Amino acid sequence: MAALTAFISLSLDGCYADANNDMSWAHTQDAEQAEFTAGNAKGGGRLVFGRVTYAMMKPFWTSPQAAQMMPDVAAGMNDMPKTVFSRSLASSDWRNTRIATEDFVSELETIRAGDLDASILGSGSIVAQAATAGLLDELQVMLVPVTLGGGKRLFDGIPRALSWKREDVRQFSNGNLFIRYRPR
Repeated sequence: MAALTAFISLSLDGCYADANNDMSWAHTQDAEQAEFTAGNAKGGGRLVFGRVTYAMMKPFWTSPQAAQMMPDVAAGMNDMPKTVFSRSLASSDWRNTRIATEDFVSELETIRAGDLDASILGSGSIVAQAATAGLLDELQVMLVPVTLGGGKRLFDGIPRALSWKREDVRQFSNGNLFIRYRPR
């Protein structure tokens, strides 16, 4: 069975997007964190996005700028198989991308039954739904030392409490913390 991991950047007040749906505050990488990100991109597997995150990721990672700035990460993002959850997208021209319109839980169960580990990138509502459904094997949080005062909080409105066990923490020189959690 494949593992399903989620990676998401969060502000200190638990937001993955600010009140204007902006996430630029999360892009505070320094050289150390960029090296970490490039190492993670070499892991392979399947990428999972919601429609909004997909719409932000595709134009950048398919651009010559991405290939020049972060060639290893761009290659991984373009080569890996991708699943996008959307009720409004009919197709995608991003290489190796499949649009999932069926039942969310069934689709994630099918992905987990496969032979490729999968990572949900960003996509806060997808992360919360997967965790609530008990399908998330690991939650990776990049905690960015900023407070937004409002916005989209990761677990707002979930129907039950979820308990997590911290696996490890890595601090970056820019102040960001990478924290890995597993469900209890």
